[in-house]
This record gives sequence, structure tokens and C-alpha cells, in this order.
Amino acid sequence: MKCEVVAVGTELLLGQVIDTNSAWIGEQLALLGIDSHFQTKVGDNLDRIRSALTDALGRSDAVVVCGGLGPTQDDITRDALAAVMGVELRRSEEIVERIQGIFTSRNRAMPLSNLRQADVPEGAVVCPLIPGTAPGLACPVGEKVIYAVPGVPWEMKEMFTGWIADDLRRRAANSAVILSRTLRTWGESESALAEMLDGVIARLDRNPTATLAFLASGMEGLKVRLTAKAGSETEALTVLDAEEAAVREAIGDHLIFATDSETMESAVLELCRGRGFSLAVAESLTGGMIGSRLVAAPGASDVFRGSLVAYSGEVKRNLLGVPDGPVVSAAAVSAMAEGACDLFGADCSIAVSGVAGPSESEGVKPGTVWMATTVDAQTQARRFLFPFDRERTRQFTTISALNALRLRLLQIDKDPVPWH
Repeated sequence: MKCEVVAVGTELLLGQVIDTNSAWIGEQLALLGIDSHFQTKVGDNLDRIRSALTDALGRSDAVVVCGGLGPTQDDITRDALAAVMGVELRRSEEIVERIQGIFTSRNRAMPLSNLRQADVPEGAVVCPLIPGTAPGLACPVGEKVIYAVPGVPWEMKEMFTGWIADDLRRRAANSAVILSRTLRTWGESESALAEMLDGVIARLDRNPTATLAFLASGMEGLKVRLTAKAGSETEALTVLDAEEAAVREAIGDHLIFATDSETMESAVLELCRGRGFSLAVAESLTGGMIGSRLVAAPGASDVFRGSLVAYSGEVKRNLLGVPDGPVVSAAAVSAMAEGACDLFGADCSIAVSGVAGPSESEGVKPGTVWMATTVDAQTQARRFLFPFDRERTRQFTTISALNALRLRLLQIDKDPVPWH
């Protein structure tokens, strides 16, 4: 079975509102084992909405159209549905009474425009779950169906999980299960990862038990997404486990820092936790960004001792023991890392110092960053030169420094791995 998503709203095309609904619905369809090959966005225009729905029905067995069910003059999804079905709109007195009841319960008068939300295409089924004033609809078109849901995310989600999902399961009784797993990497380009995974990709091309895709995630690295389709969840998970092992063998665990929704900071904290280490941070150009990411991770308090933002050279020297001389240097950042361990009584630390730009500082080029890690009283420092603007330099420094500590922690009882 195939199902498409059509998102209605000119604001989506103008970028004024981000379409998170389509992504969420796509994820739910995959969990149901239903193929979804197209997602469409269309503005508030009757002819274009009707065309989008007609095209979607031509390709798929079901369509979920999201948005355009409100009370204003540009909410015309109902009209487009009636046109596609070849029927008239009829006002439902039951829905009118329900909407009036909502306004009465809030001690407010109902605007007459809300009556539009009670207009239902002939032959459509009204969703029994109506969390707001806009009712959801199931509109049969021959053997196919269009589900219409509001654009308000929480209303849409309640209707989908409480009604549409069950109806789709019934219609797709013989569908497979589709599951995905995402391996999050840091330190190599997409082309380099593709070369490392050439053998895995070639094997999957010959025997497509799963699909492999690369997803660029900006400051958060590159994702390698594995997707398996099978007769049951157990079978799909077995395939994903095998393919994940193959990917890890091909590119190395040192490049894979997390899985699915896990983050770099949660990976670092878990490595510290597993070794009984406490963690401290000394930051200069990042201005607290490293510490902020760490405390955002649930359970950070049992590992993370604290972060000192030492922006001026005087603070670096007085509080962290940085020696006289350049503060953007191996000596300075190493002293910062060791000083952080001493100051917070931590077993390991991260320190960063550099020039974010846009201009030089003390003759040092913008984008020059020194970072150091101290683990069990052993300190390592390395210089980076980032070709970015000020903000991206700070962001790349933040995740690169976290990754540097992750690699140090992985080295314990293992062969050294390179910084990336």
C-alpha cells in the first residue's frame, strides 16, 4: 500500500511556517509499513489543491492532506475535497452544535465564519476525535481514500494516532514493517564515508535487504541511515542489527559517535560514566556552548562538574594557571585543561581557546583554534584552522572538542585513534 502526504498552506511555501507535520506523518507511515514516495506542499488555491490531490491519488492508494480546514476564507481544503469527489458540501448540524458548545464553554460568542468548519463533502466520514473546532475527514474516492486533518500539530497527531492509523492498518493488512536506524558520524566527508562503505553499498545493490543513505546534518556531522523492510518488526530489527555491524566494521567505531537521537554530548557523558570519570570544561571562544550542550543531556549531573568561561587572558592566568605568553597556543590551552581538572576536582576535561573572527587577534588568523583534553592527568593539545564565519567556528569548535574527548576516552585499553 502507498500513501502520500499533501500539506496545504501558502505560509509553508513562503517559509513562514516550517512543515513539521509531513515529516511526522511520514515517520508514522513507515512504522505502519506503508510506502510513502511523495510529499507535496501546495498553497491556498482551489485549483492547485485539487490538482495536487488528484495527482496524489493517481500514484497512491491513500492521501493524508494536512491544513486548510480552518474557518477563514483561505481555508479551502473542504472545497477541493468536494471537487475531487465530485460532490457537494453539506453543513452538518451535529458539528455546528459541537463547535457552538466549545465557544459557549469558554464564555465566548462563536463567529459566523466558524460555521464553515461544519461543511462536509457528501459521502465523507467525520473523524470521531475532534480535539479542536476543525473536524477530520475520511473522503472515499473509488477504492481510494483521502484523510483530511487540521494543520495544528497536536490536533493532527491525535486524529492520526487515534483514528487514521487504525484505518490504514485495516486497509494495508498485508503490508510489511519498515524500520530505520541512523548512525551518526563525525570527522569524515560524505565522499570519504562512501568510499569506506563501497563494499557494503555494492552488496546491498546486489541483495537489497536494506537501503543505505547519507544525510548531511551540518554542525552535527553526517548520518548514515539504514532502512529495512520485512514481514515483522523482529525480522526488520535483525536486518538492521546485521547491517549496522557491517557499517561499523567498514568505517570504524571511532567515526560513529551515536545512534538515532543520541547526541555527541550524551555519548561523551556515557563514556565518562562507564569509566567512573567526572568532567570539567574551560572555554574561551565558545563562551559556554560546550557546557550548555552537556547540561542539556539528561543525567549530566552525575558526571559534569562545571564549566569556566575564561574569555580574557587575565582570567585564564589567574583562575586556570595559564602561563604568560600567547593565549591561543598549545601551552595556554593545555594549562586551561589541567587547570579545569584542578579547579573542579575532575578526572578529565576539555579546554578551547582561539580566534573566532572576523579579524585577527595578536597576529593569529581568524578560525585558529587550539583545543586540549586531559584524561587521568595526561594532556593532549591540537590546533585546528576552521574556514568559517564567527558563529560556525564556535559551533564547530564545540562539537570538535567534545569529539576529541570522546576519542581520548575510547583510547583507554584500546589502540589510539586519530583526532578528526
